[in-house]
Amino acid sequence: MMKTKIRILLGCIIVLSLTSVAYGCKGKASNNNATSDADTATTAHPIGPKFNSDSAYAYTAAQCEFGPRTMNSTAHEQCGKWIVEQFKRFGCEVEEQKADLKGYDGTVLKSTNIIARLNPQAKKRVLLCAHWDSRPWADNDPDSTNHRKPVMAANDGASGVAVMLEIARQLQADKKFTIGVDFVCFDAEDWGVPQWETNYQDTGDSWALGAQYYSLHFPGTIKPEYGILLDMVGGEGAQFYREGMSQQYANNIVEKVWAAAKSAGFGSYFPDSPGGMITDDHIPVNQNAGIPTIDIIPYYPDCAQSSFGPTWHTINDTMEHIDKNTLQAVGQTIIQVLYTK
Repeated sequence: MMKTKIRILLGCIIVLSLTSVAYGCKGKASNNNATSDADTATTAHPIGPKFNSDSAYAYTAAQCEFGPRTMNSTAHEQCGKWIVEQFKRFGCEVEEQKADLKGYDGTVLKSTNIIARLNPQAKKRVLLCAHWDSRPWADNDPDSTNHRKPVMAANDGASGVAVMLEIARQLQADKKFTIGVDFVCFDAEDWGVPQWETNYQDTGDSWALGAQYYSLHFPGTIKPEYGILLDMVGGEGAQFYREGMSQQYANNIVEKVWAAAKSAGFGSYFPDSPGGMITDDHIPVNQNAGIPTIDIIPYYPDCAQSSFGPTWHTINDTMEHIDKNTLQAVGQTIIQVLYTK
């Protein structure tokens, strides 16, 4: 995840703690049933097909079964083929945008952005995106002996792709749904300068390489009207605050998504509060491609390990910490957005 080591909050820079802390952070109880939220139960009017969190969970696990999908690895290559096959199975026209990208240390990264188009002839289009690669280094793990080990990336990678796959499965079954959806799986997002690196300065440019390439070499003739980035959307106790750069570039889309969350019955997962300003895949998509795009990303204000959650860039980013309720809240909210006129 391209959050580097800082998160800007209310004018302050909060440095992520690298000290050893007990696992677990305060947040929304992970065993809560989101559909019973008191704050939205009386006003919920869900529309569209019902998102299946069991399927999304299975798609998350399927990616993890390949192992960490780090750049240039066999697991990365095999998982990429699997993702392509799934989108094709769900009726999408799939394009693989391949490029040799250069990592911060000069490593050549064999990158593939996977672009799956549902209703490819439709002129009205929406972009849904997530990154599918795994971070090569667990450099925020509380145990420094793990800092050079790869991250499984169940949440920070697989969960966003899984939610998109389940949405694609639901949409292709609805023949009345005519909007075009571009599902884009960005590659080479998490090769940013590790915290233990002393020979290179982290300027932010070493992250989101696939999204940078996509935004500068837009593959297609019809640009989506807006985009939604799904980043770490399956974590325990996750809540998704309003991300600052999203409000700056596409505040009307932020309003649209947060209103949809309330209408779908998941308002408590989407607080009407600021969650800092994050450098992520949506930045180059906004700046270079000109597609107003927001970032749905968790914020854990009381988590000492990281404001992105206790498993961020650690060896604990595994299936044991994926919550079906969180997947359901995000997936159903996106369906609500797509079906709201």
